[in-house]
Amino acid sequence: MQPGGIRAAEPRDVDEIIAMVQELAEYEKARQDALATPEQFHSALFGASPTVHAFVVEHPHPHEGAQRTLAGFALYFLNFSTWTGTNGIYLEDLYVREAFRGLGYGRRLLATLAGICVDRGYGRFEWSVLDWNEPALGFYRSLGAVAMDEWTVHRVTGPQLEALAAERK
Repeated sequence: MQPGGIRAAEPRDVDEIIAMVQELAEYEKARQDALATPEQFHSALFGASPTVHAFVVEHPHPHEGAQRTLAGFALYFLNFSTWTGTNGIYLEDLYVREAFRGLGYGRRLLATLAGICVDRGYGRFEWSVLDWNEPALGFYRSLGAVAMDEWTVHRVTGPQLEALAAERK
């Protein structure tokens, strides 16, 4: 694998991916909400019917032959457009550790997912960004990404989710 090689995540990466998710949650001022367990990640990524996929980027250690460090990851799942009749990729998380930013790893992870879209005929590649995260917004604009300002994300969780589900009876 070349320096800064990108590869599909493997079961041995789960603990490190969770650590990076927690770092991202800390940056997003929501560390208390990052509650995922290794077991949940193993099931979602590597279970009988995986529901998410991930790529990691390995940064080479300065000493030849030493173990590489995971510098970042991209975790995604498929969505579907009823308008185009095609799948797309929804990027749930992209994270590059601070020490490895500016090396092109984030761009290469995104290019990997864009390549999957093109190769498989998927029509969209989407993600959400916090409106205060100007470094990320600027980076995404530099790639040609366009904000979908007319759309507002809605979410139902916790007791409200349970109450809504109770209405199905």
